[in-house]
Amino acid sequence: MGVLIETSNGPCVFIDAYVANNRAAKAQGLMYVESLGEFEGMLFIHSRPAKISMWMKNTLIPLDMLFVRDDQTIATIVTDTVPLSTDTIVSREPVTTVLELNAGSAERWSIQVGDRVLK
Repeated sequence: MGVLIETSNGPCVFIDAYVANNRAAKAQGLMYVESLGEFEGMLFIHSRPAKISMWMKNTLIPLDMLFVRDDQTIATIVTDTVPLSTDTIVSREPVTTVLELNAGSAERWSIQVGDRVLK
């Protein structure tokens, strides 16, 4: 699925995202994936706003996670997550979408809280 990140301080960025929209795909996530292309990511879609918890168990690459509100604005950005960690990463408020990108993407593209993720 194509996802457009509309930044306030930089370029708009088009991401080719794998979609996790059911329980099995959400459980699998990016586990065991050894690399992502520069403009690739994974989109976790939830049916209603909730505080979403993620972890890096069996995830081999560091990621940036964008937690996105129902109005498509970014609520929280967690950068440079630790591969293989079982620490819980939680959105600070209810969100409907999480976009995972290669670590460093948020900084490289000047992505900030309040920017929009359009799907």
